[in-house]
Amino acid sequence: MSTKTTKPQLSWAVYDWANSAFSTTVMAGFFPLFFAKYWSAGLEDVTRTYYLGLGNSLASFLIMVLAPILGAVADSGGIHKRLLVGFAMLGILATTSFFFVAEGMWQVALIVYVVAIIGFSGANVFYDALLPILAPKSKHHSLSALGFSLGYLGGGLLFLINVVMTLKPGWFGLSDAAQAVRWSFLSVGVWWFVFTIPLIFHIKDKPGSANNNITVSSSLKELGDTIKRVFSDRNVAMFLVAYWFYIDGVATIIRMAVDYGISIGLPSNSLITALLIVQFIGFPSTLFFGRFGAKHGAKLGLWVALSAYVVATFAASFMQTSMHFYLLAVVLGLVQGGVQSLSRSLFSHLIPQDRSGEYFGFLNMLGKSAAVLGPILVGFVGAQTGSPRIGIVSILILFVIGMTILTFVKEPNHESAISK
Repeated sequence: MSTKTTKPQLSWAVYDWANSAFSTTVMAGFFPLFFAKYWSAGLEDVTRTYYLGLGNSLASFLIMVLAPILGAVADSGGIHKRLLVGFAMLGILATTSFFFVAEGMWQVALIVYVVAIIGFSGANVFYDALLPILAPKSKHHSLSALGFSLGYLGGGLLFLINVVMTLKPGWFGLSDAAQAVRWSFLSVGVWWFVFTIPLIFHIKDKPGSANNNITVSSSLKELGDTIKRVFSDRNVAMFLVAYWFYIDGVATIIRMAVDYGISIGLPSNSLITALLIVQFIGFPSTLFFGRFGAKHGAKLGLWVALSAYVVATFAASFMQTSMHFYLLAVVLGLVQGGVQSLSRSLFSHLIPQDRSGEYFGFLNMLGKSAAVLGPILVGFVGAQTGSPRIGIVSILILFVIGMTILTFVKEPNHESAISK
């Protein structure tokens, strides 16, 4: 069988390069920063964090509700690509709309942000579902890795350009950093759209068996059958529950880290530099965790990575300087990709191979709906205690619950020390 990457497969991987600009420049970087300094200027820190957390949680909750239903519709009708493009265009339009939101309009900015996340996360559900359609099983790992690596590189590259724009706006003919950030949002929308074009032209939907008979009730029935199959296996169910908790913690840190740094008084430039550190350390460290998991087991590798998250989250509550934030960024950059990749590879060992697409669709739904509990937990605890430091520590609850449940998951072909 040929190992050559086809044009549709390469176009699929390039979409990760396209949409990762949103997760880096917008979601992790400039939106929380600009929301604090520009759109919500005048709000108290704990109030701003509460509303930002509420917005993140609302978007994640809506995706959690919609994704499995739309996923069943896509499977029945063979419209994965059309739904992907539709949600992507929603995200692109919302992202470019940030350019027009004026100073002080934090309510409008938050609504647009929720819509953008729905577009981004919704498109990713169908993006992941295209993998088993475009490639044979023997190529799933290599093609998935290609997309993952392009996402790190593409997202990091545009983010670096956007950071330079804000630090040196005069180089780009811009008046100040605020204008540079607004143009950065616009650049993400353009980048996302341009690099989605190959997918639009080179990938075709696989015809579904019930294209003209798709109903909400039939989709819900199919979803119900999937849930019954997934949770009939205690080991699979245990992993999914553990995954939902700890990946919620990971996603919360990604979305809330910059806002936390602002709340404790760190300079904006330091926060952006830290995000770049995470982005560029993430790629090689993920490759390391892949090798570690192959040799010692994915479950042990996950425990190592999640333990680093626990230590880093606790240490973050004592953070005082930019150097502390850089050290935190290094730690998170070393383990972030490891958690994502090892979760996927461990799950692949737990499920029946003849239903891998169905099971992975369910896992991806959980992953894309992450950050429901975490942001609202951080915002609520911070608001109740009046301390963003206590708010960030509350994320430990999610990691501890997830890691505890993970210990009961049995990994085939590996005896993990954490289970003894």
